[in-house]
Amino acid sequence: MTAAEVDLDRISPLAWRLLRVAAGFSQRDVEREVDELMQAHLSMLENGSRGLSRARREVLFELYASELTTAQYRAIVEHF
Repeated sequence: MTAAEVDLDRISPLAWRLLRVAAGFSQRDVEREVDELMQAHLSMLENGSRGLSRARREVLFELYASELTTAQYRAIVEHF
């Protein structure tokens, strides 16, 4: 399952947070890994007050998925 195979619009704010934490990233870690993405953007995505562009969500999903098994990220996306 890649970002192209996942409906990124259906990933809940809680699932975004769980993906990040399960992948072993703090918000600051992600900020360092992804150009032009600030901790505030992640906070807003994870609390549901603001979405990110599809391109940024794809980058985030691929980053998180690279640190997780398919079963791990599939369980988070499907159940949360």
